[in-house]
Amino acid sequence: MRTVGVDLAAEPRRTAVASIAWHDGIAQVERLVVGQTDEQIVATLVGADKAGIDCPLGWPEPFVEFLNANRAGRPIPPTDLAARRRLAYRTTDLAVVAEFGIRPLSVSADLIGHAAMRAAGLLSTLANAGCPVDRAGSGLVVESYPAAALRQWELYRPRYKGAGSTAIRDLLIHDLLAAAPALRLGPADAALCSRSDDALDAILCAFIARAAALGRVTTPGPEQAAAAATEGWIAVPTCPLGDLFG
Repeated sequence: MRTVGVDLAAEPRRTAVASIAWHDGIAQVERLVVGQTDEQIVATLVGADKAGIDCPLGWPEPFVEFLNANRAGRPIPPTDLAARRRLAYRTTDLAVVAEFGIRPLSVSADLIGHAAMRAAGLLSTLANAGCPVDRAGSGLVVESYPAAALRQWELYRPRYKGAGSTAIRDLLIHDLLAAAPALRLGPADAALCSRSDDALDAILCAFIARAAALGRVTTPGPEQAAAAATEGWIAVPTCPLGDLFG
């Protein structure tokens, strides 16, 4: 099996892609690169068994309805804080908060919306190429959230992102390799993860894709399925890290 992880940014410069081959209980990092165009990402995804993308794959349905009403000039009821929160967060975001105590960024009220626009184009290109695309995660791509996965695996270290967090990332890489001794991460790739949280998150997205391929991630319930189909669904691993290597 080969899984791909994509830490998607608004621009290629901060976009990282990792490819991991899983065989005989070993996870071999075959490729890790930062700085990827849409064309390069699609070319890598097409040959994967499963891929994880760290980016919202849709917008909240109430937000879409709000925009349509505003565009059409229809009456819009007063939006207090509670109402605006429902415009800002998807069903899956609220589920992650309730179950794991961590709040994803808002795709409709945060800068991550720029990356989500790019993700929409990528999914469309994949669909046109004949790849199965399902925002709820049953197709080639699953929406991933590295911070939630790290919490599940008891590896999370606050403030591991950013140019000034190299020392924290080094500790996180050490913890990850200790928890997953079957991970084959070469010295050059380990150094890249130390320099770039984007590269590290791409590795984690490929891990989440593996968990999804094994059916060991959160999935929407019957009352959440309709929203997940359009808004996207964050797949959080439900198994210990070691189970990915079985």
